[in-house]
Amino acid sequence: MKKLKIKTGDTVKIVAGDHKGTEGKVLRVDIEKNKAIVEGANLVSKHEKPSAKNPQGGITKKEAPIHISNLALIDSKSGETTKVGYEVRDGKKVRFSKKSNEVI
Repeated sequence: MKKLKIKTGDTVKIVAGDHKGTEGKVLRVDIEKNKAIVEGANLVSKHEKPSAKNPQGGITKKEAPIHISNLALIDSKSGETTKVGYEVRDGKKVRFSKKSNEVI
């Protein structure tokens, strides 16, 4: 199984593509496709037929997946983008920010 450096709940910044510069929280990560859904970013229009849940139907906005390589983790301390490292601290493997050297 592959390991990704971005997880659900992380705050990320989009560094490439149409939505470059947008920041948001990761809602879901698809490990097989290397994609993540970021809250409020990469919105696409979806046409929906009327149903019991949505009797009006119409066009709705929905977040589309973005490739992991286009995302950078934001350091909670400095508010800047950072790379992620792994190391063993106190007998546990933890993720840490390479800029501030703080556990994420």
